[in-house]
Formats: sequence, C-alpha cells, structure tokens
Amino acid sequence: MRRIAIVGAGQAGLHLALTLLAAGYDVTLVTDRTAREIRTGRVMSSQLMFGPARRLERAAGLNLWDAAAPGASALRVTVWDPPGKSALTFTGPFDELPHSVDQRVKMADWLVLYEARGGRVRYGPVSPATLPALAAEHDLTIVASGRGDLTRLFARNALYCPFDRPQRTLACVYVHGIAAPADHPGPQMRTNVVAGAGEVFVLPALTTGGPCGILLFEALPGGPFDCWHDQPSPGGCVARALALLRTYAPGEYELCKDAVPTDAGATLYGAITPTVRHPVAEVAPDTYVLGMADTVVTNDPITGQGANTAAFGASAYLGAILERGDAPFDPEWMRGAFAAFWRYARQVTEFTNLMLEPLPQHVQRLLAAAVDNPAVAHRFVNGYADPADYHGWLMTAADADAYLATAGARV
Repeated sequence: MRRIAIVGAGQAGLHLALTLLAAGYDVTLVTDRTAREIRTGRVMSSQLMFGPARRLERAAGLNLWDAAAPGASALRVTVWDPPGKSALTFTGPFDELPHSVDQRVKMADWLVLYEARGGRVRYGPVSPATLPALAAEHDLTIVASGRGDLTRLFARNALYCPFDRPQRTLACVYVHGIAAPADHPGPQMRTNVVAGAGEVFVLPALTTGGPCGILLFEALPGGPFDCWHDQPSPGGCVARALALLRTYAPGEYELCKDAVPTDAGATLYGAITPTVRHPVAEVAPDTYVLGMADTVVTNDPITGQGANTAAFGASAYLGAILERGDAPFDPEWMRGAFAAFWRYARQVTEFTNLMLEPLPQHVQRLLAAAVDNPAVAHRFVNGYADPADYHGWLMTAADADAYLATAGARV
C-alpha cells in the first residue's frame, strides 16, 4: 500500500485525503489544529463553491451540506460611478446554484469524517526543517498548507506573476440581518463595483449557527475602502462597513443596514499577492515534495475562485496518483500532475488578474450590454462557474466585440 502524506487540512488537502483514503491508500494528514479548534476559531475565508466544483464534491460523497447551505439563484452586479450613484445594474441567473459553507464548519466536519473513516492524523506544525523527515517516510508528500514558511520552498514562477504586491486589501465579516431586494426575494449574490474604491461582495452562506450572510470588501490600496488596518472587532467591522455602504453604495446599504455579526470570530482581514509557483521543491538531496492548490497558485478572492480551484486541484492530483500505479512519484511525474491542474488553474488566474486591473473598456462594454441583453448577463454570470468560457469572448477587446455583434447587443 502506497504511503502518502498531505500537509494541510484545508479545502484541497482534506478533499484529496478523503478521496485517496477511499481509493485504498495509506494516508497521513498533517495539521496543526483539531476539528474543535477549527470550529471554535475565527473565519478563514469568504469561500464560494460553484456548480462544477460542487459536482466534484458530490461525486466523492463529500457534499454534507446540500440541504442546509442556502444556494444563490442569481448574481446581481451594480457599478457605482461616481461613488454613491448607480451607473448600471443587471442580474443573471445561475444554471447551477453556488453555495458557501463557512470553512470552520466544512473543514471541521471533513476532518471528523476523515478520522471516522480510519484516516491517520498527525497534529502539530510542520516547518522547512521537519518536512524532509516527513517526506522520507512516505512515497509521496504533498504540501497543501496555503501560506507560510512551507510555501516559500516553492520558487516563484515569474512568467505568470504580473503583480509583486497585493492589489486589494481585504475585510470580511459574517453577519445576520441582510435583507433581500423586493424584486428577488430568494438567496442572491451581489457584486458592487465602486469607482476609485474597490468592490463589495454580499453572499448567502452557512456558518456554525446556521444560515447567514457574508460581506467582503476588496479595497483598492489608498482608496476610501482601504481602512481596515486596525482590524476592528466584529461589531466595529459591521459599523464601519455600513458607514461605507451608506456613502458609496446606498442601495446595498438599505439591504444591509440591520446587519449584526454572527459571532466573536466573524471577521477576517488581510491582503494577498497573486502568485504562481513552481510545483516541485527539493527539501533534501533527492527528496522532493509536490505543492498543491494555494501553495502554488494563489489568486485574489475577487472572483470567488479559491475553493473551486482547490477542489479541481484535489481532483487532478487524485487522477494523476491513481494513474501512476506503482511507479515512483518522481519530479517529472510531479510536474505532470501539476500540469493537469494548471490547465484549469491558468484560466482562473488569467481571469482573476484581469478583474484586478482597472476594468478595460471592452469589459465595461460587456457589462453595459448585460443591462439590456439577458443572454449577455447570463453568460457573464455563469462564467464564474467555468472561467475557461471567458477566454472565448471576454478576455480581449476583439473577442468581446465579436461576441457582442453576434449577441445583437449595442457596442
């Protein structure tokens, strides 16, 4: 039986560990937190799972929250330009409902499930100094730790790294009390693009206490949303968020004005430098480890792709491991396993990087066309579930104009 170690118990690491365990592998999962510590800690993300990624979880029997997590039936996009004045708005339906499960719930439940199925867990930190010993004990060691010292073992791939610093500062808070618009009473995602300030995302979710909402601010550095450096308490975060919404996105403020934080751990702050890294690290002479998901491909959450990319990474690595059989997991194989994942992740990365830049004129034309053309709105909204589709019509001005002409929209 082949022995595989996975460092990190997040979306990618746990998904892969559970599916490898089901396939008969001897799996050791290494994590520095117990399920109880995860469940009672602070929120870890503003995760969102679209239809294709949810199908991967369903196929693996990991869809534990389908009946409990509210699914968003549509996405509403509003551009506020100048700030405080709506320049355009449109709504598009999702073909498959996305949902969001607080990772305090999801990772804790998956970790309990993994142990209940006989999976081995080593609790405690792993450092660059201790990783070689772990790798020497296993046929394959995968690093899925996301960020920190282990990530820096993997060299940056400058070819796919247009940014050398964060393009947004982030503030996220889980809340109760968000209202639905009168014209769409069911669960809905909303994107507010505020000129010169950044973006505000509102989405339904499931947290430790049941259904809730998530407010995520993506602040342009130096702009009016870039005001979270003191990392206020959950109550202070909500108060500040509402003050910003009242000024810069008043329509959203009216829907959120009664919001209150869900719990004492309901906030998350930070900033992410989008980075792609080489997937193989030599941690000792002739001893190699394979990076996975956020360890080697880190995107800003502006497009909501993080958890989806992790799920596809787990699926790609599972397929590569199963196909390898008894052959060695050498560096050449590792690079091939990553290449299978990168075919998906590259599309995500290029789309996300585009949305971090000032919106190009052709994207602005597409958004304007979506106001009056339901087909354009539908395709834009569902591209979040399949970012590869954007590469045929949204990524360049020529493709956008050709699509708009075909769609019969005003250019």
